[in-house]
Amino acid sequence: MRNDDRSGRRQVLQAGLAAALAAGLPAAPAMAEDRMQQRRIASGAESLPVIGCGTYIGFDVAPGSEEYRRLPDVVDALLAAGGAVFDSSPMYGRAERTTGELLAAEGKAGQAFLATKVWTAGREAGIAQMRQSMRLLGVQKLDLMQIHNLLDWRIHLQTLREWKAQGLIRYIGVTHYTAGAYAELEAVMRAEQLDFLQINYSFDEREAEQRILPLAAERGMAVLVNRPFGGGGLLGRTRGKPLPPWAAEIGATSWAQLLLKFILANPAVTCAIPGTARPEHMRDNAAAGMGLIPAASFWREPGHAIDI
Repeated sequence: MRNDDRSGRRQVLQAGLAAALAAGLPAAPAMAEDRMQQRRIASGAESLPVIGCGTYIGFDVAPGSEEYRRLPDVVDALLAAGGAVFDSSPMYGRAERTTGELLAAEGKAGQAFLATKVWTAGREAGIAQMRQSMRLLGVQKLDLMQIHNLLDWRIHLQTLREWKAQGLIRYIGVTHYTAGAYAELEAVMRAEQLDFLQINYSFDEREAEQRILPLAAERGMAVLVNRPFGGGGLLGRTRGKPLPPWAAEIGATSWAQLLLKFILANPAVTCAIPGTARPEHMRDNAAAGMGLIPAASFWREPGHAIDI
């Protein structure tokens, strides 16, 4: 590597560190070529790998199907790369049961950070649903329970706090996947102390940059990012398009890696959870969490524009 290349990379790393410190966040090492980077959970004493796996659609498949037979390799690909987060929900059909089956079959439940959601109205219905989720996932203690799309959040948050105090769940949070809910979401984030926020954020869905992500950093909430590829539309637009020449500077060998590195450049983001049911895509996604993750300022430089 030329000296000017090294100098440029050092500047990017220093900018990333400065941005993280300014946001009150711990900065993960920006260069980790052979292992996935991790970021600290602000309300806890542990860190999470920066790439996980969403189970929407991809894990809602029947045992014995060709799609199901691919999923053990998806799980292995994430865990082998140093990842841990699997995110699910009762609204994802069979996804919770599939996730629990796969981890149990391979004896790898202890390596996973399992997150799911409560998505119903009423205290008793919420309790019943959460108990069912834990049975399907095969755990007696859940890493993260989230209130899905803020549905009946006041009632469920009371239960989540009780369960956390009893040691049934480790972290609590709320989720949404549309910018139309951000006003309500912001009000909840300001009023309640939460461990996690899950939000939509991608190169073409950037509204969360304005208020939601800065507020999460301010309030000490870890952030899971759903829809990192804009629901899939972003990747569709990249088909057949060459990567920009500067992609090699940040170790991105695919459009998926480049777009995930864009998300991870925001210091408020803890982990991105792209959904996939294909092992090769999981390996490709996981690689985005290794090597250089440039600072947010990198993407604002004229020479680093993304044209898709």
